[in-house]
Amino acid sequence: MRVVQLLPTLSYGDGVGNDVLAIDRILKENRYDTMIYAENIDSRIDPGIARYFSKMPGMGEDDIILYHLSTGTQLNYRLPKLGGRKIIVYHNNTPPKWFAPYDKRAEALSQKGIRGIRHLAGSAEYCLADSSFNKEDLIRNGYRCDIDVLPILIPFDDYKKRPDEKVLGRYRNDGYTNIVFTGRITPNKRQEDVIETFFYYKKYYNPRSRLFLVGSWNGMERYYRRLEDYVEKLGVEDVYFTGHIRFEAILAYYSLADVFLCMSGHEGFCIPLLEAMSFDVPIVACCEAAVTETLGGSGLGMKERDTLLAAGLVNRVVTDRKLRENVIRAQQERLADFDTQKVSGKFLEYLEKFIKKKKQGFRMSN
Repeated sequence: MRVVQLLPTLSYGDGVGNDVLAIDRILKENRYDTMIYAENIDSRIDPGIARYFSKMPGMGEDDIILYHLSTGTQLNYRLPKLGGRKIIVYHNNTPPKWFAPYDKRAEALSQKGIRGIRHLAGSAEYCLADSSFNKEDLIRNGYRCDIDVLPILIPFDDYKKRPDEKVLGRYRNDGYTNIVFTGRITPNKRQEDVIETFFYYKKYYNPRSRLFLVGSWNGMERYYRRLEDYVEKLGVEDVYFTGHIRFEAILAYYSLADVFLCMSGHEGFCIPLLEAMSFDVPIVACCEAAVTETLGGSGLGMKERDTLLAAGLVNRVVTDRKLRENVIRAQQERLADFDTQKVSGKFLEYLEKFIKKKKQGFRMSN
């Protein structure tokens, strides 16, 4: 019996890619015959870790494919024709409405992703969803198989690496309050609301403050230009777009952060929230999509999208030491729920249960 992973693109350093690599390590440590297959493989991935989909062998009756579903791809239509038993690992597909005003290709890819998700509804014997939010999305799209929730496996040891000293030296200990948000510059992240919140915070509470928006805008240049125009319109200073940067530089911005500010409108999980927790950075967030679930009652969450309120919360957690300590303590407790060993154990439990489960009663509708 083989347990292989399949996905459209194995990228370096993104949430799905890290999840795939973590699962690969778990499978190998537990002596499963395994391999990763992808249509596209990032050149920075160590050779031998993954092979191209064209090299994927035929699958036997008892072999298992873990298919990572997150975007529009022809693999969504090829999967039902492959042999073996199918487990879909669902990472969500950002709805096309977010991309429509800015990038027609991204909008079309999202629409294709929705069609692919629906096409696979009858092909999976079992699903793992990153969050309950993602599980509900599968159910809305017609999935009637068993679905369990399993958080993304996060390599927390990587965050213990040395941060970029140049970045630290440029901004450390200068009396400024540093507000940080990490994530791709893309409309569903609502960076315009992060900017507006910072505008209110800087104007009404603390002029000696700066905002770092850490993430690449590759493919979303039109949205990025709109954000730049918005900064100029507001007349707010000290807003920094880092663009694509090395991992050590990302670690430096987390190390500098006094507050992590998340105003995202759509997340299937939101890994940066856990990254901020791991650096003991208090979080202020708008609780939409999976953000509420990932926070799990920690951080300072808002039920309504209100940038003026968010600015006030930022000020509270910066100036109220006791509140800050309580927020960080609650975040540490929540972070423990995502411990690598704990999530790994849950993955193996689900996989072993699936292996033992008989296929009786399962019928592919495609």
